[in-house]
Amino acid sequence: MTTAATPVAGGDTVAPIRATAWGAVWLLALMLFSGAVMKTVFSPLQEAAKLDMHLSDFAIGLVQGLATGAPVAIASIPLAWVIDHGHRVRLLIYLLVTCVAGAFLTAFAGGLTVLFIARMLSALGATCSIAVVISLAADMCAPERRGRAVVLLGLGAYAGTAAAFALGSVLLAQLGLHPPALLKGITPWRGTHLLIGMAGAVLIVPLLFLREPERQEVEVQNAAFGPTIRALLAKRRFLLPLFVGQIGVTIADTAAGIWATPVLIRGYHLQLAQFAGWVAAIIFVGGFFGSVLGGFGADFGHKSGRRGGLLLTAVISTAIGVPAAIFPIMPTVPGFALMFFFLVISGTITSVVATTAIAVLIPNEERGACLAMFGVINSIIGMSLAPTIVTLGSWAMGGEQHLAMSLAITGGVTGVISCAGYIVAMRNAPLGATHPAQAPVAEPAAA
Repeated sequence: MTTAATPVAGGDTVAPIRATAWGAVWLLALMLFSGAVMKTVFSPLQEAAKLDMHLSDFAIGLVQGLATGAPVAIASIPLAWVIDHGHRVRLLIYLLVTCVAGAFLTAFAGGLTVLFIARMLSALGATCSIAVVISLAADMCAPERRGRAVVLLGLGAYAGTAAAFALGSVLLAQLGLHPPALLKGITPWRGTHLLIGMAGAVLIVPLLFLREPERQEVEVQNAAFGPTIRALLAKRRFLLPLFVGQIGVTIADTAAGIWATPVLIRGYHLQLAQFAGWVAAIIFVGGFFGSVLGGFGADFGHKSGRRGGLLLTAVISTAIGVPAAIFPIMPTVPGFALMFFFLVISGTITSVVATTAIAVLIPNEERGACLAMFGVINSIIGMSLAPTIVTLGSWAMGGEQHLAMSLAITGGVTGVISCAGYIVAMRNAPLGATHPAQAPVAEPAAA
């Protein structure tokens, strides 16, 4: 496969990408898998932690919401500068080490404050790694292959989330029945985090041998931070509704992922071992098909030549996700599982499409800052507030026994807002150099 060289400031060009480095992309997907496991494994174990530490739903909401969103919001903008101008592989290593430290600290947390800090570290490392990985992968792929690369990265993240439920259930049961000598005297949910942290530390080793890729599609060399922000603000009619759309999806998905376990335990009277397997399967299968549909849908829409065509798949998937938000109030467990599956696949599709839109429609020197701004807004409004919104809603209805209804209402309302945001973003998508109607025509790939 050959592609036209990319023009940059001063008439120079950056050498085209002649082959996608799929081996490196697979490694990056593995890193997202590892980070997702360390960040998410607390979710299936939170009921055990709540009982052990005598916490309320509101406290769990803070640990799962504010603790996971606040550090990302604080660190995203400074990290964006490093992503756009620094050594990204080294940054990724530091972030994953931070995530491992959070897993270890969770295992030894003696109170709400230490647990809050531990979850902050895990979320900071895992979530901020996503922007670094996307930036690296974008420079390892030709533009027309980036949607498929994002599919693979999405699979890594969703497989990690699914594995967190499966591993959390298995390790919790095994450590409760047959704890190894090393973990005797440690409660099972704490021992689970300790083992997950050890595995995460081992998986960082391959990153030490990954080379930093050459940056592609740089419109302005050595761009200052101020001009980068001004360039992004010039695209606000596209970016603001895009952010609104994805924030809505984040709120619905985050709330569902956090509170699905308590709803199944309290409302359907199931034990973790009875549902962790099929919840993990739904997350992985929904993530797989959602990533595939989102990646290929984004590529197909981008090649259509229609303005904002890349986002059409996101509009359709968010519309499907609105009725799926009723999953926590379904009368049967199979009904819960079916609606939860549709919510997962809808959220995955929109996340892949939104990420691809930034990777394709935003120039390289603005991409990291854009992802960082996206991360800040998403973290403050989406990740931080999602679980607390649900708990406040249940309190307004009369107490923690109304958790399921509050979760359903939250998902439905945010789904409608998300769909509207993507429609507006689609109508205001930029028609820059990366649009297929104006970009240099690439030769077709060899069969």
